[in-house]
Amino acid sequence: MNLIDWEEILRQELVQLVEQGVDLNSLPDHLRMITGSQDELAAKCRELYQSHSSWQAVEGYPYVEPSDLASIEKDTQFRKPGTVDRDLLFYRIQGAWLGRAAGCLLGKPVEGWKREEIKETLISYEAYPLRHYFSERFPPVGLEPWKHEQYAQNAIEICSGMPRDDDMDYTILALKTVEIFGRHFTTDHIAQMWLTYLPPLMTYTAERAAYFNLCSGVPIPDVAVLNNPYREWIGAQIRTDHYGYICPNDPASAARMAYQDAAVSHRGNGIYGAMFIAAMNAAAFGLEEPEAIIRAGMDHIPQRSRLHGALDWVLGLKKEEPDWEKAGDRLLEKFSGYHRVHTINNAAIVALALLYGERDLEKTISIAVMLGLDTDCNGASSGSIIGIINGSAKLPDKWTRPLHDRIESYIAGEGVQTISKLALRSMALTDYGRK
Repeated sequence: MNLIDWEEILRQELVQLVEQGVDLNSLPDHLRMITGSQDELAAKCRELYQSHSSWQAVEGYPYVEPSDLASIEKDTQFRKPGTVDRDLLFYRIQGAWLGRAAGCLLGKPVEGWKREEIKETLISYEAYPLRHYFSERFPPVGLEPWKHEQYAQNAIEICSGMPRDDDMDYTILALKTVEIFGRHFTTDHIAQMWLTYLPPLMTYTAERAAYFNLCSGVPIPDVAVLNNPYREWIGAQIRTDHYGYICPNDPASAARMAYQDAAVSHRGNGIYGAMFIAAMNAAAFGLEEPEAIIRAGMDHIPQRSRLHGALDWVLGLKKEEPDWEKAGDRLLEKFSGYHRVHTINNAAIVALALLYGERDLEKTISIAVMLGLDTDCNGASSGSIIGIINGSAKLPDKWTRPLHDRIESYIAGEGVQTISKLALRSMALTDYGRK
């Protein structure tokens, strides 16, 4: 069993370097050649990492994308926390868990599909636009075998609650981290939580690379970079909603917690995506309009980053294009150069779904999923925020009833939990719950 494909690592690393503005012509010729045995390719990856001090930037590269918290905060805006209605707080936290689970479950059968594949499957059953969980009564036709298998395993009839998914595992792990280490946990604590509670083969891309580095004794500052070309992919962005749940109306604190979590495995825009999502969740307790919530999230990421620019573009798109489908097609075309599980394109989809979803859970998570790419992640991220805005009592029974207040997790010691209990545990970690 080959756990590391060094050809893939080197190929993706070169892509990552181009995206972050490195001039590949400044690298030795042999490091730009994706040839050789696995051992030779591994040696090239090590040499490439060790030579990072000699990398030269492309002339005129317009972005400034630091990865240390102090530098990030120099280029962000921090607003004072507002007040929270304590009487409604539990129901809004419960709504966040329910909305996140509903969006994740909706996107799970079609994770990794192209927008056209999702649309054609739904149209063939006269079920477009999407308004229900995917059913085994409407199976896809003519796609790759793994897509048929994935769909069959996650159709709504198969699920007795929210099945195990890494998007939900990390939300539970974030909860458990604060329960154990408190609100001032560090990146070292996150590493400890991973090694103690997270099964290694239930990690993917950046998280798996970082996990292997931790097991190999790589120092924490190097864990997110060494042999990790996925450091700006979506992994950290899906891990940090919970910090917003426990920092209601305090996006700055949520963003700082998200930074500590993300820094174990990500750099640059990978970290910013985590901070953006956490800050939006926190801001949703005090704001109602999606645009205001998105801007509050953007306040906590560097203004001269690619992610900030992408989100600003989406906000402008909403003003000029009233139709979500046309807007979605333009988004997918604009960011087509990124991998389907990159932070930037998927964060842009979340923002678009929130803007065109009009605070409605069904509209929002359906748009997030119908646009394809990382569908379970985007459904979960957008659903979480809508759950906070509306609270559990105002979420449609059509979407919450199939969850059966039940969630399965591979996080050690968690197993099968009720969503209500998870919400109570989150409530206990807020300033209001601790009083």
